Amino acid sequence: MSKPFPVQAAIESKLSQHFNPSLLQVVNESHMHSVPANSETHFKVVVVSDLFTGKRSVARHQMIYKVLSEELAGPVHALAIHTYTDDEWQKTGAESPDSPTCRGGSKADQH
Repeated sequence: MSKPFPVQAAIESKLSQHFNPSLLQVVNESHMHSVPANSETHFKVVVVSDLFTGKRSVARHQMIYKVLSEELAGPVHALAIHTYTDDEWQKTGAESPDSPTCRGGSKADQH
């Protein structure tokens, strides 16, 4: 398995430390967008934690935003967030939704 890039590693570390998740997936989806190779600008995170129990989606997302405020103020342009309790995760069949295809144009299309 390859070593994650610095931004991805920071995201993984912060989410692990703060949420103590039973499952954590941090996927660099930058390659799906019009960005330079090896970019760390677009991520999808799946966090399964009992800290989300009794909290609505907006509150859960705010918790993630707070923990990743430094990354969101800097290198991270887009963050797809999927949060679950253990029970909710089991009900999904242990699968997160696929991210949509990038709708932004490439730099070549801007002429």
